[in-house]
Amino acid sequence: MPAACSVSHVSDSYRGGEPVAEVVRSGFVESRHHGSVAVLDAAGTVVAAVGDIAAPVFPRSSNKPLQAAGMLRAGFAPADAAELALVAASHRGEDFHVTGTRAMLHRAGLPESALRCPATVPLSDPCGEFSRASNNCSGKHAGMLLTCLAAGWPVDGYWEAAHPLQVAIRATVEELAGERVGGVGVDGCGAPVLAVSLQALAGSYLRLVTGGSEVADAMRAHPGYVSGTGPQAHDTVLMRAVPGLLAKGGAEGVQAVAVPGVGAVAMKIDDGSKRALMPVLSWALTKLGLDTPTPAEPVLGGGDTVGFVRHVL
Repeated sequence: MPAACSVSHVSDSYRGGEPVAEVVRSGFVESRHHGSVAVLDAAGTVVAAVGDIAAPVFPRSSNKPLQAAGMLRAGFAPADAAELALVAASHRGEDFHVTGTRAMLHRAGLPESALRCPATVPLSDPCGEFSRASNNCSGKHAGMLLTCLAAGWPVDGYWEAAHPLQVAIRATVEELAGERVGGVGVDGCGAPVLAVSLQALAGSYLRLVTGGSEVADAMRAHPGYVSGTGPQAHDTVLMRAVPGLLAKGGAEGVQAVAVPGVGAVAMKIDDGSKRALMPVLSWALTKLGLDTPTPAEPVLGGGDTVGFVRHVL
């Protein structure tokens, strides 16, 4: 095993959740998903819980709004709200995402090769440009670079957990989450990912929407920069459907949302599947008194809809 891939310890503190959703095809239950869900009211009190909401998990890209808040505190000065939304984004590599990322780098006088995230094709176009700016985390990485310059920190190694940038971001994440980070890993883009419990993740989003957060305001004003356009951009769809709602999904079946004056939800599907997220989120929002239309998850056969994914809670 290559040294970069070796591990000395594997944490299994998160023991998994409970049945939360099932996949129905042609009238037969074909698959089931387990997961955990934390639902907090506007005061931060847990009003519904499924599975394990106390053990640390990697929120993956649901970390990004918290990381963006840390960048602002460290001195990052976005050109406008759309740029700040892009820093908190998991974008689809559409033209305005790539252009926005490159504009940040140009303003800083940095080459695209300074981005730590690997080159990919855009999620929106498998035949599109293969580049680092097309990576769906490129906005975050560009923001990290500009933060280093603003704070007087070296850009070399900005992605390392011990770099002053990442130390500052971690402090902000812990403050917003209300708990110590339970572990630090390497996200798919190469930047650190900080483990917190689902209860703490929901609480951090609640603090973002109730504390006059510049990050939350930017994301809600420019949801297309956060997730992209089209029906696959679930965060965009959710934020446009519900006034004031903040939403950010993450890889491996993570989703976090919050609505000011109402509450917050954080959830994880244990097998990492995304198809169970929206049905389960719909259930969770009803616990907060919201009858929110969430994107449907049809089951297809021969190009036609022959079933559905539904929650079992």
